[in-house]
Amino acid sequence: MAMSSAFQSRHKLIAPMDLNSKLASHLQTIPRSGIRDFFELVIGRDDVISLGVGEPDFVTPWPIREAAMRSLDRGETSYTSNLGLLSLREKISEYVETFFHVPYRGSDEVLITVGVSEALDLALRALVNPGDEVVYHEPCYVSYSPSIVMSHGVAVAVATKKEDGFSLKPEALAAVITSRTKIVMLNFPTNPTGAVASREDLEGIAKLCIEHDLIVISDEIYSELRYDEEEHLSIAALPGMRERTILLHGFSKAFAMTGFRLGYACAPTVLIEAMMKIHQYGILCAPITSQAAALEALTGGEDLYLSMKESYHQRRDFLVGRFNEMGIDCHCPGGAFYVFPDISKFGLSSKDFAMGLLESEQVAAVPGDAFGESGEGFLRCCYATGMDDLKSAMDSIERYIGTL
Repeated sequence: MAMSSAFQSRHKLIAPMDLNSKLASHLQTIPRSGIRDFFELVIGRDDVISLGVGEPDFVTPWPIREAAMRSLDRGETSYTSNLGLLSLREKISEYVETFFHVPYRGSDEVLITVGVSEALDLALRALVNPGDEVVYHEPCYVSYSPSIVMSHGVAVAVATKKEDGFSLKPEALAAVITSRTKIVMLNFPTNPTGAVASREDLEGIAKLCIEHDLIVISDEIYSELRYDEEEHLSIAALPGMRERTILLHGFSKAFAMTGFRLGYACAPTVLIEAMMKIHQYGILCAPITSQAAALEALTGGEDLYLSMKESYHQRRDFLVGRFNEMGIDCHCPGGAFYVFPDISKFGLSSKDFAMGLLESEQVAAVPGDAFGESGEGFLRCCYATGMDDLKSAMDSIERYIGTL
């Protein structure tokens, strides 16, 4: 609505406020998400095949949705404990001990959060003092470095390499540890590369963390999506690591529950209590309806996600095979639902390659540099979309590179 002439007349002598000068100074260094910026170009376009946003293309399994509806039918619309429903925390405790082989008490070592993103934010804010260094491996999920900066920490990236399967090597971690290092952040399987860490690498990382008295924040949201019959190994399960690890997990990826926004943190009581203090004042509690749905997800177990996992496995094999057949080097990821092909030989920046692909072939993929400097020269393609679209997208990519 246009301002009235009377309002303008009364205020014409008042200098406009410089709102930029009022912003918190540490926000000035934080960029907008490279993923979101790129996909602003795609929103509303029905002609585009998207290999972009990391979200399952499956609808949440019916038993989980039905549990949410039953909860509403019972009139369960209240707050829960700040920690979350005790019944859910106890079920998470059982699940984590079975799947991750690490015991946690549901009563005081589990915190239910609004997605893993909140759990990560709580962990950092509970631990980081201004100037503390937090080491993370890159390419990585776009929120890691900004989350560290917003907690007033110093973000220290360690580049991982294609020839190492994008795993974090202990010697690379050792090279950046200083007297100011406080936390090591891990994410295996990794977004955007699908990388997994070997037992040898995790044992080497654990040894360094014990030697330097470091805390580990381990984001394991893709842990159920491991392929080739490999069992997931959490660093928290290694000797001496449970007491210094915050294990982050949730329901978005394996159970296709992104919109439910539900995650959790498992850690020793002192750390959970510190995180809960921030959570209770900022969020209070996660939605009770989502917690009821999550309880059903864990009750139903792997039967609810095995068919989705098998479909992802087939799609992974298809994409990796097609990329390599067309001469684009693409390592075979051990988990998650992304491939990270190397497009550096075409002489274009990742962004230029992605923009050219979108404009000429109507296929959207994320430039690798959205995931940090070490992602330059790569392209993230998410295979959480139907096989027919994947086949069409790969045909389009092959046509596109034929023009370069």
